[in-house]
Amino acid sequence: MAINLKKGQTIDLRKSDQGDSYDLSSVTIGLGWDVRKKSGGGLLGKLFGAKEEEYDLDAIAFLLDKNGKVSDLGQTVQVSGRNVPFYGGDIIYFNAQKHISGNIWLTGDNRTGAGDGDDEQIIVKLDSLDAKYDKILFLVTIYQGRKNNQHFSMIENAFIRAVDAKGKEITKFSLSGDASLNGMSSMLFAEAYREPGSWRFKALGEPNQSDSFVEILKKYN
Repeated sequence: MAINLKKGQTIDLRKSDQGDSYDLSSVTIGLGWDVRKKSGGGLLGKLFGAKEEEYDLDAIAFLLDKNGKVSDLGQTVQVSGRNVPFYGGDIIYFNAQKHISGNIWLTGDNRTGAGDGDDEQIIVKLDSLDAKYDKILFLVTIYQGRKNNQHFSMIENAFIRAVDAKGKEITKFSLSGDASLNGMSSMLFAEAYREPGSWRFKALGEPNQSDSFVEILKKYN
């Protein structure tokens, strides 16, 4: 039976307190969200079907070593004077969707959040991941959120969940936007970290004003 986590809570991904055991040979980290619908819109909006604003949320993973750092940025490119990871490093995102090891990858980039279920998925072969990786940090950013004045107080029904190789949902952490998230365009959502013989999963829910994972990366590099 899946465990619904609250912010700050952790669970063992391999075995629950109820005795359920899970297959970590392949774990799907699913993320989903809905954009809060604007009220009103007036008669013209109703008549002509005013289009809802689109939000492009991106799932990202940092592979961290035992020092809590991303040790390999891989190939980088210069963007506005900053080195941005591009390929072959320990960051999984929309421009580098598969890790060079083949043990963690992003299934695709959903640019609207439309539809039910997971909007984006990161799949991790936890049992095969190199021992040098001690933790995986999962975050979500709103693409050009600062420019478009989009932030997490406008997002509702956001969640992150872990599903094992046999399709069993292990855990889920849900978060809906409120006034406290006004101006926050990214979120450190959760982390998975090693413990002897298993992995643990922790619900974080830590917001950040930046809409760029490169800015957040400074803390981990």
